[in-house]
Amino acid sequence: MTNKATIHTDQAPAAIGTYSQAVKVNNTVYLSGQIPLVPATMEMVSDDFTEQAHQVFKNLTAVIQAAGGNLKDIVKLNIYLTDLANFPIVNEVMAGYFEKPYPARAAIGINQLPKDALIEADAIAVI
Repeated sequence: MTNKATIHTDQAPAAIGTYSQAVKVNNTVYLSGQIPLVPATMEMVSDDFTEQAHQVFKNLTAVIQAAGGNLKDIVKLNIYLTDLANFPIVNEVMAGYFEKPYPARAAIGINQLPKDALIEADAIAVI
């Protein structure tokens, strides 16, 4: 029997489309992409890439906590960057949020993100 629940928290940006912040199926959580919106204002945190990266991980943290887990439960992380030159900064920022063993990860260069964000991340976690 499948146990499926929609996850929502006011501590992360509200969905800006036809999706949920996350969906939990049994003990697996599928986290939707997070861009660097400040939850209280739904505005971009800043134009600075490092600040945007921190906000993305703060948003992911809020959603995974609402699902009953934390970042260490993430097994697969996808990061989307509008400029792959920012990849070293992503590694530095991630080091402040994740510990070994790190999740499996992909970093993908793309042309554009919603609201002209410079970074977006989504994840799969097992709680």
